[in-house]
Amino acid sequence: MTDTFLTIDENPISLKQTLGYLQAAGKLQSFMVEILQQYILERAMKEEELPDSTAVVEQAVINFRLQNQLSEPKTFNEWLVKNNLTYERFHGQVAGGVRLAQLKVKIAEPKLQEHFIDRKLALDRVVLSRIITDNRELAEELHLQILEGAYFEQLAQKHSLGEDRIVNGMLGPVSRATLPDRLRAAIDEASPGDIVGPLQLEERWLIFRVEQFLPASLEDNQVKETLQNEIFEQWLAEKVRALKVKIEAE
Repeated sequence: MTDTFLTIDENPISLKQTLGYLQAAGKLQSFMVEILQQYILERAMKEEELPDSTAVVEQAVINFRLQNQLSEPKTFNEWLVKNNLTYERFHGQVAGGVRLAQLKVKIAEPKLQEHFIDRKLALDRVVLSRIITDNRELAEELHLQILEGAYFEQLAQKHSLGEDRIVNGMLGPVSRATLPDRLRAAIDEASPGDIVGPLQLEERWLIFRVEQFLPASLEDNQVKETLQNEIFEQWLAEKVRALKVKIEAE
């Protein structure tokens, strides 16, 4: 019995050598984590009661072929050959993806609402425009001009030091969690269209206009999927840490 793991140019390479190469390259830990994660996922998918996925898998296969212009049998077969796949292996990969998605939902669902509340500050966004100056007097003068009816966009183009002056000072959607505390507190009391500032942030003076609030919601599928992935990754990492692992290769 041989301990050959693979052969390179007809030279046998043992599992011990393979692990040594990975360790020398600094990739053994990530390699082991991948193995442990797959072990956990395979076991969880067998142990958890997941819904029947037959119809979902078949629809996923159809969707994949349509999206990738593989509806014609000849074209699809050529694609399988090109990707070194049999139909059975392709179908198995799709089925595995569906089952993994079902497992994510089941693991995440009990913690989803609580995690959403914890993450809401980072998920909530606000659309802002800004004028950046390095002079308090100029900032106050521009603020006065805006209150008297001057166009914010024109003042931003003419006076702002930020690169976003070319788009009228439009900063775009920003996570509330990334805003400095003083600015976030002021914006939380504002309404769309309100002017906030001038505020001194670091060594500059800024004037903001609140354009729109974009509160996060679990009704948003993208937000929900993001949270499900975060909860699932935390669960998986905890499972990996709890495993007792011993490398037997000698």
